[in-house]
Amino acid sequence: MTATAPRLGASPIRRPFAAAALVAALVSLLFGLMLAGAGPASAHAALTGSDPQDGAVVATAPKEVTLTFSEAIAVGDGSIRVLDPSSKRADTGAEPKDLSEGSTVRYGVELHPGLPDGTYTVAWQAVSADSHPISGAFTFSIGAPSETTVALPSEEVGGGPVGVVYGIARYAAYTGFILLVGGAAFVLGCWPRGASARPMQRLVVRGWVTLTAATLVMLLLRNPYTGSGKFADAFDLDGLQAVLDTKPGAALVSRLLLLGAAALFIAVLFGTYARREDAVEKKDLTFGLTVGGGVVAAGIAATWAMSEHASTGLQAGIAMPVDVLHLLAVAAWLGGLVSLLVALYRTPDIGSRAVRRFSRVAFGSVLVLAATGIYQSWRQVGSWSALTGTRYGQLLIIKVALIAVLLAVAWFSRRWTARLTDTAAASVGAEATDTADAAPGDAGEASGTEEAPDGVDPARAAQLARQRAVLTATKKKRIRDADPERSGLRRSVLAEAAVAVVLLAVTTVLTSTEPGRTEEEAGAGAAATAPAATGLVNLSMPFDTGGQNGKGTVRIDIDPGRTGSNELHVWVDGSDGKPMDVPELKVALTLEAQEIGPLPVVPDRLAEGHWSASGVQIPMAGEWKVDVTVRTSDIDQVTIDENVKIG
Repeated sequence: MTATAPRLGASPIRRPFAAAALVAALVSLLFGLMLAGAGPASAHAALTGSDPQDGAVVATAPKEVTLTFSEAIAVGDGSIRVLDPSSKRADTGAEPKDLSEGSTVRYGVELHPGLPDGTYTVAWQAVSADSHPISGAFTFSIGAPSETTVALPSEEVGGGPVGVVYGIARYAAYTGFILLVGGAAFVLGCWPRGASARPMQRLVVRGWVTLTAATLVMLLLRNPYTGSGKFADAFDLDGLQAVLDTKPGAALVSRLLLLGAAALFIAVLFGTYARREDAVEKKDLTFGLTVGGGVVAAGIAATWAMSEHASTGLQAGIAMPVDVLHLLAVAAWLGGLVSLLVALYRTPDIGSRAVRRFSRVAFGSVLVLAATGIYQSWRQVGSWSALTGTRYGQLLIIKVALIAVLLAVAWFSRRWTARLTDTAAASVGAEATDTADAAPGDAGEASGTEEAPDGVDPARAAQLARQRAVLTATKKKRIRDADPERSGLRRSVLAEAAVAVVLLAVTTVLTSTEPGRTEEEAGAGAAATAPAATGLVNLSMPFDTGGQNGKGTVRIDIDPGRTGSNELHVWVDGSDGKPMDVPELKVALTLEAQEIGPLPVVPDRLAEGHWSASGVQIPMAGEWKVDVTVRTSDIDQVTIDENVKIG
C-alpha cells in the first residue's frame, strides 16, 4: 500500500498525496530522458567481430582465430574452441590469449599448422562482466566449404534445467530480500508492537531463510550454470573454487556473511527489542537497530549491484549506489506491503497509526524508485528504438505499466486508510466502554490467566482458560472482519500484493535480460561483420578477339551477389545477338584492395552459349574485379574485365 492521492474531503492526511500526477510526470520524464542518448554503454557482453569473419572463405589456413567483444569477459580453458569438419579440435587447446588493446576487448586461440580445406566451426562461451553467461558459434572455410560441418547443440549456455533452477533461485533471492528487509523496516518504522506478533516474526524469519537458501543454491549451481549445464558439477570442488575467484562468486559469499549478521539482527529485534518496556531504552535500541539493520540491508543490496548490470558499462561508479537505493526502496515498499497484508489478516491489534506511517514510507519509496528508475532506464536503454524494439525495452514497458496499476490500486487503499482513521476514535471509545462495563471476572477470562477455584483441578482450569481465550479471539476476529473499513483496506492491499508478485517476476527476468542499449550495439556489430545481401549482380561486357567471328558480348549473373556462396551464370552472344559457343571460357575474381585473388572460376557448359558454376565463394565484401577470358579459335582470345561492388 502506498501513500498516493487521498479521497476528497477534510481528511487530515490529504496534503502529500497528489502522487499519481507526480509519478505520471516522472514516468514521462523517464521516457524523455531515454531519448537524450549518451556514450556507449554495455551490460551483457556481445560478440562484435571476428577474424576470420562469419561465413568467410580464406585461401590459406590462418594461424589463429580472434574474437572481439563489446566489453570485458571472463574466459577459461575451452572458452573458444575451433572444430574441423569431423568435429576434432583444430585449435591447440590452450587458454585463450588476451589480445585486448585500450577499449578493444579481443581474445584469440592458436590453430594447428597445416589444416586441410573445409568448413570450420568456432564455438565460444564466456561470462560477461555483469555475471551473465554468453555463448555463440560461427563458421569459416579454408579453400572452399566442405559438405560436412559440425552440428552444435542449439541450447545456449545458462539454459536447460540448471538454468531454470538458477532462475527460480534468483527470483527466490529477491523475494527473500524484500520480505526480510521490508518486514524488519515495517516493524521498526511503522509498527514497533509488531515485534512481539508471531505472524510478523514468521514473515521476517522466512524471508531470511528464503534468501539464505537461494544464495546457497546459486553458489553451488554457478559453475554448471556458466559451464556444462549438468547438476553433477554443482559439487565439483575445483569448479566451486573457480567460482569463488570470480566477482559473482565473491558477491554470493559476501551475501552469506552478511546474512549471518542479519540473523543476529533478527534475534535482537524479536527478542530483546520486543520485550523492552522502558520507553527511553526502547528508543535507543530502535536507533541502534535502525542504523545496524540499514548497514546490513545496504550491504546485501550491494552484492547485487557489485556483480550485475550496475557494475559495468556507463558510469558504473554512480550506477552501483543508485542500484542499492533502488533495491532498498523496492524492499521498503513491497516488503512493507506484504507485512501490512499479514498484519491486517493475522493480527487483531494493528491500528490506523501504523497504516498511516507505512503510507508515508511507501510514498517516499515511490519517489526514490522513480528517480533511480529514470537513471537506470536511461543507462540501459538509451533510445526509443531500443525501448520498443528489444526484449529488455518491452519488459521495461510492462514493468512501468504494472507500477502504474499498483499505484492506482494504492489510491483506493489510501482512501480506506483515511476512513479507518476517521473511525479510529470511535473504536477506541467503544473498547474503553466495553472494558469499563466488564466484570472483574471477565477480565480474567479474557486474559486466560484466572486462578483455579478451590477444589478444581489446575490442569482442567488451564484448559478451560485456553478455550475461553480462543473463543474471545474468535469473537474479536468476527467483529474485526465485520468492520467495512478494515475489510476494504484488506481487499485493496491484497490486490496490491498480487500485482507486486507479478511485478517482482518481471523485474527478475529484467535483471537477466540483455539491456536494450547492448542489444542494439551487438546488432550493429553483427551487421558490420555479417554477409550483406545486395541482390543479383549483372554484368555485360563486349569483346573482340580480332579473328573471324571474334566479336560478341559476355553477360554474367552473380546470385545472390553477396559474401559467401554464389551461383555464377555466363552467357556469350555473337555480334548477331544469338547464343555463341566458344572453345574456352574462364572467369577470375580479384579483390585488389585486400590483395585477394585472382580466384579462378571454371564454369561448366550447360547449353549453347550458356555456362554455369555453383558454390562460387566470395570471402569478403568489396570492389571486385571480374576477369573473363574468351577464346574463339586456336589462336584468337581476349581477356576483358570490369569492376563490381559485391556485398
